[in-house]
Amino acid sequence: MDLRNIAIIAHVDHGKTTLVDQLLRQSGAFRENQAVAERAMDSNDLERERGITILAKATSVEWDGHRVNIVDTPGHADFGGEVERILSMVDGVVLLVDAAEGPMPQTKFVTSKALALGLRPIVVLNKVDKPDAEPDRALDEVFDLFASLGANEEQLDFPHMYASGRSGWADATLDGPRKDLHALFDLILDHVPAPKQLNHTAEPFRMLATTLGADPFIGRILTGRIESGTVKPGDTVKALSRKGDQIESFRVSKVLAFRGLSQQPIEMGEAGDIVSLAGMSKATVADTLCAPSVSAPLPAQPIDPPTISVTFGINDSPLAGRDGKKVQSRVIRDRLMREAESNVAIHVTDTPGGEAFEVAGRGELQMGVLIENMRREGFELSISRPQVLMREEDGQRLEPVEEVTIDVDDDYSGVVIEKITGARRGEMVEMRPAGAGKTRIIAHVPSRGLIGYHGEFLTDTRGTGVLNRVFHGWTPWKGPIPGRRAGVLISMEDGTSVAYALFNLEDRGRLFIGAQEPVYQGMIIGEHSRDNDLEVNPLKGKKLTNVRAAGKDDAVTLTPPVKMSLEEAIAYIDDDELVEVTPTAIRLRKRFLDPHERKRQSRAAG
Repeated sequence: MDLRNIAIIAHVDHGKTTLVDQLLRQSGAFRENQAVAERAMDSNDLERERGITILAKATSVEWDGHRVNIVDTPGHADFGGEVERILSMVDGVVLLVDAAEGPMPQTKFVTSKALALGLRPIVVLNKVDKPDAEPDRALDEVFDLFASLGANEEQLDFPHMYASGRSGWADATLDGPRKDLHALFDLILDHVPAPKQLNHTAEPFRMLATTLGADPFIGRILTGRIESGTVKPGDTVKALSRKGDQIESFRVSKVLAFRGLSQQPIEMGEAGDIVSLAGMSKATVADTLCAPSVSAPLPAQPIDPPTISVTFGINDSPLAGRDGKKVQSRVIRDRLMREAESNVAIHVTDTPGGEAFEVAGRGELQMGVLIENMRREGFELSISRPQVLMREEDGQRLEPVEEVTIDVDDDYSGVVIEKITGARRGEMVEMRPAGAGKTRIIAHVPSRGLIGYHGEFLTDTRGTGVLNRVFHGWTPWKGPIPGRRAGVLISMEDGTSVAYALFNLEDRGRLFIGAQEPVYQGMIIGEHSRDNDLEVNPLKGKKLTNVRAAGKDDAVTLTPPVKMSLEEAIAYIDDDELVEVTPTAIRLRKRFLDPHERKRQSRAAG
């Protein structure tokens, strides 16, 4: 069967996974009466809840005597470690662009990787049936984007289609029949070349592992494209590291291929096909699986370095161990090491003492997803404020800078520009009207300046602004950037919060807790209205007497507390604060000091 390997790339929420659903449905991958969940490729609970693709996943469809392997890639740059490896498995890409929004920062990130590999894209302008769609403008912006990314003549001469992924149609012209996706299937078969590996079937077996998975029945699974030769269950295969060192030799227990949404065992995997192998115990992502006669590994795509680090530690608060079952540092370390093994964009290092671990990654969203997965697995953790990783070059200190694209109502553009170009040390690159009373602002802002800004941005724009960011490059250090300006309200007692006490504290600032919630000394229960920290007593009840008077016993009505998401809490805390994460709660607290350190600091303060 003739073979094609393609990846579908797009910005977050541009309809990528929905389009793959329709490709599967119209190719006959599902039965007519088969019950299939919406966004079937989003198999992870977090992916379904957040509406984003976190893990790259492959599927395949059969069309007109051809098999098309389709890889659904993450749209967010924080998960870019998945994208860079996956693109080495395919021979073409379908770039999906929202006809109203045009190419966005994450589009730029993934497209630059695809163009650098020499892949010729097919551009699909999605959601052209939306009332605010401007497909012609979006198409011009895509061409400008390709040109700015250094695309060659072949890549600039790209075919394009107009589509609606939700309605399940794609046409070469705007006034087409709008019936189905046949035209897109045909364009993929005509434009994307067959894998050149098909000519190397007679050579020894070689395959670069791009993703790592696990199955409760067959164990460790590595997925990749076979670069040469064939592989069958029972074959003896060795694994080579990127440096050429042999890691292990093993017997292949199963060869699995993607058929629709499932993986099925096959008798033989051939050059050019994307398959998964089982049977290894040590081999991992970026290793070369090959025949015993092969001595040189396949080149692996370099991965962009991490830009932020977060400290994961044990939960040592007075409430530790009440919710989660996995609280020991040894268990936390094992889980982080497993994550680093399968996710090449994450690096884990031990800190002195062994009670905490430095986890470096791409961004706050990636860290937030990892922590959320761990708390759902029953872990209890304490998380520090993200720290930006610096770099030294030629004796100069460099820091990461991100390209920020902001769509905001015209009325709020002034305050946004003032915030990002003032204290946050950003540089504005472009500002233009985006239609419908909105302005698009593009700026280069240090990663340090963006930590904790998103919540402030939503407040400044009354929740109507949209902010997207992507790693841009490295720049000389831009000097100090002020952190959070407001102080916090800190509990001075252990116990359960009382509504009467909280009602009297509302004048002091915003509260993060409600009545009848457990609190302890050092726990942050709210934000102070001034810039200093304030110790308060949330347990203080009303003094009772035997004197009764009209109006003295009015019911206490509390303002609803501010409930932060995990990412918001991590971005909110200061350097001397931690986020306590358990399966059922997210709390903020001050770092606990040993008694000697506390005495030393109090003496120093006078």
